[in-house]
This record gives sequence, structure tokens and C-alpha cells, in this order.
Amino acid sequence: MKRIVFKISYGEITFFTVSLVFFLCSAFAQVCLAQWQPDMRLTNSTGFSETSFSNARCISANGNYVHAVWFDNRDNNNTGKWEIYYKRSTDAGITWDADIRMTFDTNSWAPSIAVSGSYVHIVWWKMDNPGIYYMRSTNGGISWETAVRLNVNSCWSPSIAASGSYVHLVYENLSYPAGSEIEYRRSTDDGATWGAVVRLTNDTVHSSLPSIAVSGSQVHVVWDERDSRNHIYHRHSADGGLTWGAISQLSENNAFSISASIAVAGSLVHTVWEDRRNDNSEIYYKRSTDGGATWGVDTRLTNFAESSQLPSIAVSDNLVHVVWYDWRDANTEIYYKQSYNGGTNWAPDTRLTENADISLYPSVAVSGPLVHVIWRDVRDIDAEIYYKRNPTGNIGIQNISTEIPSSYSLSQNYPNPFNPLTSFEFRVAESGFVNLTIYDAIGRVVEILQNGELQPGIYKADWDASNYPSGVYFYKLSAGSFTETKKMILIK
Repeated sequence: MKRIVFKISYGEITFFTVSLVFFLCSAFAQVCLAQWQPDMRLTNSTGFSETSFSNARCISANGNYVHAVWFDNRDNNNTGKWEIYYKRSTDAGITWDADIRMTFDTNSWAPSIAVSGSYVHIVWWKMDNPGIYYMRSTNGGISWETAVRLNVNSCWSPSIAASGSYVHLVYENLSYPAGSEIEYRRSTDDGATWGAVVRLTNDTVHSSLPSIAVSGSQVHVVWDERDSRNHIYHRHSADGGLTWGAISQLSENNAFSISASIAVAGSLVHTVWEDRRNDNSEIYYKRSTDGGATWGVDTRLTNFAESSQLPSIAVSDNLVHVVWYDWRDANTEIYYKQSYNGGTNWAPDTRLTENADISLYPSVAVSGPLVHVIWRDVRDIDAEIYYKRNPTGNIGIQNISTEIPSSYSLSQNYPNPFNPLTSFEFRVAESGFVNLTIYDAIGRVVEILQNGELQPGIYKADWDASNYPSGVYFYKLSAGSFTETKKMILIK
């Protein structure tokens, strides 16, 4: 039997596994896909609660903190007046805090959310007193500052992304004589102040529905509709939004390509969109392996006689996650698809919802080993917000990397091999949130030994593995951007 070397990883976490059998790749994918937990209803109001139909992300996650945003007409007697609402989970989506109403009598629509550290950023567009509005929390969603109006024109479909102290915003400005154009603004101080408006498109037809993603100083934007046939276009900044490169056309077919979503991890850039070259709408995917300089071929992700629409994409290292809504089951349901090797290969579709009513407008986010999905659902007569998570969905088998940071340290467990008790020692270089987690050989969480704030120093932790079978396990320390993982062996 052919033997190869794998790493099992999620995000920046790396598990090295030697001499695993070749078929483990596909077997592991099935394990991950089987871990989706039951649907959770997040709203219970007398009005309609809606996720953004403009392909804006309505969910974002950072560690155990998961943040959701939507628009809702519960406070206006189901009229056309809508407000922005927010909700958060502090335990990775297991439980959720109460709804927070963000706007008051403003007719606000289609929000987008991003998180960086303890800063949470929300943007939306408003019909009354039109423009793009922004609000931030500096303490993980506990409290919120006053909303700021970022554009005074008729604008809509905002999309926001954040990395470090940089916050990036794109939206569609409807005020140009020849048609709508894509505009960009950035903040370099966590949203406290904002730079000037930058016009990213300059055409004689509409440019619409932008999506933005960021990785460090690399900023990527996609949008659709710049000619007589809708196409997907891309533009890239390599210096945090200060300057922008040339526009690239990504879709090459003669049918409509719309509603693009983009995600980036280092030099790997991934985009998905809704494409009608096959008569009905299908989900197509395209990637760049060199930071957006060149792009590979289109990949068709769905292949059904009924339409698949409005995809949302998230990425963590080489793990790529896509959700969309799909008509193949008579009514619309939410579907999911994963690539564990950076978009080269894709696992089969997974149906996430199983109800007789319509499920629409999903968004996907990842944090640590978890995948989070939010959508709009009418199983409760009026539209409500639903959520679903996969606690092991962001773990996969990928190519080996040996880059390990050095600011913290994780000692080898003792004894190793052990039966059934073992001890761990780790050094924390600076105060902050620290997590020490144990995984089995295929990346499933076995036990969390440390999950909270620690001061600089040397710490010890013990693990009693009496209830676990013999075999290979991994333990991983994470603190800020630092991650380190070691292997241990249990013999009983």
C-alpha cells in the first residue's frame, strides 16, 4: 500500500502525521463533513429577519467569539422600515447573547460584518437619508459607538474586511451618470478615522455587488457587470489599499456571471460566483496561486438541473469552504462544499438544511477548527435567522510546512509514550488569550486543557487519558498569532 506524509491542519495549526495510508484523505473529508450540528434559531421576532441578499457577509468569527448581523422589521409593524440587529456568541456558537438593535427608525438594509481582535466592524446602507453607514465595537461586541456616515450618495451593497488595525470597505455608488461604480475607503486606525473615497471602476455600464477580502497588506475586490454580458472582475492592492493594480476579467463565458464572493489566505486567492452558462444558475470557482497576478481555469462546483445561487466563501490556510442556496430539493435549501487542498479538489456537496420551507442567503465564516454558517429561513412562517456549525469542519489534510514561530514555547509531553497520565509544560511570552487543546489522529478535538487569559510565565497542565483508546494524539498551543503542535503516543 502506498505510504505518504501528511499534515493535519486548521488555520495556522499544523499536525504532522507520518506514514498514513493513502486513502486517509478522502476518509478524513467524510469525517469532517459528518460533524454538522443541528440548526439553531437565532431570532424569534414578530417581523421578518433577513441576511443580506447582496452577498455581504453576515457572520464573522475570531476564536470562540462569533458575531452575526442582519436587518429586521420587527420594530416597524412589518412595514418597509428595517433596522440593523447584532448578536454574538462567546463560546464558539454553542449559546448566543440577546439581540442588540443597532439602528433606530432609519430604514437600514443589508449589513456586512468583519472582526479583527476585539474590534468588530459593521457597515450597511440606508434608504432614508441615503448613504453607507459604519459602526464599531472596541470590546468584542459588548458596547457600540455611534454610527458614522461614510458616503452621502445613493449607495448600497457594502462589503467590509479587516486585518490588524486596517479596515477596508467597498460598496456600489449609484450616483454616477453612466451607471453605478465600485468605490473603496479604508481606515488605518481600527475604524476611528477614514481615508478618502477611491473609485475602483470607471465604466459606461453598471458595476455592482462587490466583495472584499484581505490578508495582511493584500486587499482583493471582485464584482460583476461591466459590459453587455455580466462578467466577474477583480482588482488588487498590495499595499493595504494605498494603490491599486489593473482590473482583471475573471469569467470568460457569454452568459451572466453575478454575485461573486472572495476569500484570501496568503498568496492563494479564491472566488466563487453564480454563473448561467449552463442555462440554469450554477456555482463556479476560480483561484489564483500568486496573489491575484494570474488565475487558473473556471471550476464548476455544482451540476444539477435546478439553480444554485448566491455563494459565500471562506478560507483558512488550504481549507476552502463554500455555501449557497439550491433549488434541487423542490424548495431552496442551504448547501456546503469543502476543499482541503486549496481548491484543487472538492468534496461532494453537503445539504445543511432539511425543512419544507425556503432557506436563503447564507454566509460562512471559520475560526480555529470550526465552520460557522448563517442564513435566512421561513420555516417559522415569517423569516428568521438560523445558524449551524461544524466543530471539526475546518480541519483537513494538506501539504507539509515546517515554519514554527519562536516567541512562545511548548515542551514535549512527559512521559511519551504514556499510560494513561501525562503532563505538559508551556511558556507564555506575554499576557493574552492562550489555548492548549488535544486532538486525535484525524484532528478531532479531544479535550481543551487551557482556554483563557494568562500572564507571562511557565505553566503546566496534566491530562488523564483513561477514557481514550491507544494511538497517536496531538496537542497544540495557540496564543495570538503563535501556534505550535507536538505529537504524543498513548499506550494502554
